[in-house]
Amino acid sequence: MTTFDDVRKTIEALIGNLTPARAQDLAKGLSDPETAKEQVSKMAADLLEWSQRSKDRLKDVVSREIASQVRSMGMATQADLDAVKKRVRDLERRAGTTASGRSAAKKPAAKKSAAKKATAKPTPTAAS
Repeated sequence: MTTFDDVRKTIEALIGNLTPARAQDLAKGLSDPETAKEQVSKMAADLLEWSQRSKDRLKDVVSREIASQVRSMGMATQADLDAVKKRVRDLERRAGTTASGRSAAKKPAAKKSAAKKATAKPTPTAAS
């Protein structure tokens, strides 16, 4: 006869981590004492499979609900942020700048001014 405690254990198996040993104990508790060992083992295997399917369904329901709530609040998802980052990188690449606003290309003017300094005529000193 199924008791309230057996029903509680079954519900816990739905949302908890049901081990094979715990499934075996649960199957024994749910079946008659005269039930064949093979039938109890099959019931335990069925409970394990049922538990895994139930956890997967529960995860899906929760994930969908969270996604729905996030959308209704107007929050950006990781996919939205990744798309914006990609677009910014593409725009920066086209504009030739980096995220800090600096030019991505090296300035040739810096090389020219260093060359001018090296070839500049020395200035007369006061001792001459």
